Amino acid sequence: MLSCSAVAVFQFVCKLWSAGVIMSEVKERIKFVTGDMAVYPSHGVGQIENIKVQTVGGIDQTFYVLKILDNDMTIMIPTATSENVGLRPIISKEEVKKVVEILKNRDSKLNSQTWNRRYRDYMDKIKTGSVFEVAAVLRDLLLLQSDKELSYGERKMMDTAKGLLIRELSLARKVDEDKVEQQIEKLFA
Repeated sequence: MLSCSAVAVFQFVCKLWSAGVIMSEVKERIKFVTGDMAVYPSHGVGQIENIKVQTVGGIDQTFYVLKILDNDMTIMIPTATSENVGLRPIISKEEVKKVVEILKNRDSKLNSQTWNRRYRDYMDKIKTGSVFEVAAVLRDLLLLQSDKELSYGERKMMDTAKGLLIRELSLARKVDEDKVEQQIEKLFA
């Protein structure tokens, strides 16, 4: 139960919001514009289709409307928390070089845990949304696959990591996805 003073503060903030006083803070949080490409953790690359205000719990909130390219899924992400949930821009060409270095690195210590523990660790890395973590997962699974047969779950995870990585690298480098896939496969041939 909210105290009377908490209710009064809430009502005051709502009045400021509706008067547009707080909108400047919201504008500072908006990092993307309609048409921008962005990466959402575990789902991959999408396009900002719209930025809209919607009332939630009696309060107007600003949302990015992101359409995921792989499956046409639409996700609404509050602009206020977009960084917290991992929404980020496509990587730069300099970051592409770092991804390639991660893929080339064979000094990586392969995870010697059981497949299900390894699966959980790798899924946690994929869920971060970091392209570098996804690249490391893909590298480790491709190296592991050269030594032994992967479990069904590991194969699915490898496909997920590969798909996420290929899509983003393709857009970052402005080249066809097939070309990116061939280049990755060449690194592990």
